[in-house]
Amino acid sequence: MFHHGPGQPGAVKEVNRWHDHYARRARNEKWPARSVYKLEEIDKKYRIIRAGDHVLDLGCYPGSWSRYSLAKVGSRGSVVGIDLKEPRDLSHPNFRFIRGDVLNLDEAWIAEQVGQRDVVISDLAPATTGIRVTDASRSTALAQKALDIALEVLKKGGHFVCKIFENEDAKQLRNEFSHLFEQTRTVRPAAVRKTSREVYILGLHLLE
Repeated sequence: MFHHGPGQPGAVKEVNRWHDHYARRARNEKWPARSVYKLEEIDKKYRIIRAGDHVLDLGCYPGSWSRYSLAKVGSRGSVVGIDLKEPRDLSHPNFRFIRGDVLNLDEAWIAEQVGQRDVVISDLAPATTGIRVTDASRSTALAQKALDIALEVLKKGGHFVCKIFENEDAKQLRNEFSHLFEQTRTVRPAAVRKTSREVYILGLHLLE
C-alpha cells in the first residue's frame, strides 16, 4: 500500500496516473483486477501455463489470475482456487473453489483435494501495516507456505509463481528455489507500482 504525507503531492499524482491506467484497462477488458497483467507478462515470457494444464491458484480472489489461467488451459485443463473469499461471477465447469486460509491449511489435505498440478500460482499478500519489517515478514511467511504447498502438489517438471516483498528473507527463499527447480527467476512485472517492493519468484521445472 502506498503511504504519503502532505509534502509529497508529486508522488500522489504519479501513483494516481498509474492507478488510472491499469484500472481503466482492467475495466475495459472486463478483468476483476489489474493484477492480471502481472501474470500475463510473466506467462508470455516464460510460458508458465499451457493448454491442458492443471493449475492451483493460491489467494485466488478476486479471480483475475484464475480467469486468465482458465482461458489458457482450455477445455482439457482445470483450475482450483483457494482463498478466504470466493471470486464473484466466476462460474466455469473447469473451475473449483476451496474456501480457506492458506496459512492454516494442511499441505497433504490440499494435495488430496486437488491432486497433482502442473502449475501453482500464488498472488498471496498480507494485510499491510505500513511497517516495513512486519509486512516483509508476513509476505515471506505466505511465500514459504505457498512453496510448501507447491512441493506437495506439483508434478515433476511443474512450475511455480510466487509473490513476495523484496527483503533479506526473499534472498534466502530464492536460494531454496535454486535447489528445488531447474531454473529460478525473479521478475518485477511492469504493472507493479513504482513504490512497491513486490516481486515474483519463479521456479521453473521442478526437480525430483
